[in-house]
Amino acid sequence: MEKEQSQIDENSKSDEIKEKDISPKTSSHISDDIDKKEIEIKEKDPKEKILELEDKLARTFAEMENQRRRFEKEKEEAFEYGGFAFAKEALNLIDNLERSKQTLQNDDSLKDTEALKKMLEHFDIIYKDLISVFSRNNIKLIESLNKKLDPNLHQAMMEIEDDQKEPGTIVQEIQKGFTIKDRLLRPALVGVSKKTENEDKKVKENKENLEKK
Repeated sequence: MEKEQSQIDENSKSDEIKEKDISPKTSSHISDDIDKKEIEIKEKDPKEKILELEDKLARTFAEMENQRRRFEKEKEEAFEYGGFAFAKEALNLIDNLERSKQTLQNDDSLKDTEALKKMLEHFDIIYKDLISVFSRNNIKLIESLNKKLDPNLHQAMMEIEDDQKEPGTIVQEIQKGFTIKDRLLRPALVGVSKKTENEDKKVKENKENLEKK
């Protein structure tokens, strides 16, 4: 009997603990918290939601537009300047043609011969044809001789004494330069004029005399 009574007492205690663990107060607090969260979600201003969505849409459209512009620019550049490397390599044809022409002109055994004259005529025809082909493909020859040195188009390789020209005037073209549309394909290598030493001395003396006066 005593064992049975003790078992009953233990069962009743465990029931009391369970009842304490899930008390009405605790369960009410949990339900209150859930209700508050639901209310907060439900009470979120619809206008704010719309503004957030509009902002996201605006950002998305702006990014799409930027990507479209970048793509259009890259496509345009690829179309216009896709042959840039090929055009630059093709200039070697003109260089080799001019070197060959120069070699023939400097050959003493061919000087003043009819054969040299005919060969040079053929070289000139080929040269003109090449320039014409380049021109039709927007590859233009840079004018250099008797022009003022332009660092954007010319590269000075030497200075040549010449009192007849203004200093910085191109008096010799070492290698022809070209542009492709609005870009520099290759600068012209040139020699520019400078005053002779005697002329420089005269200019300095004149300046000194003026300063003394």
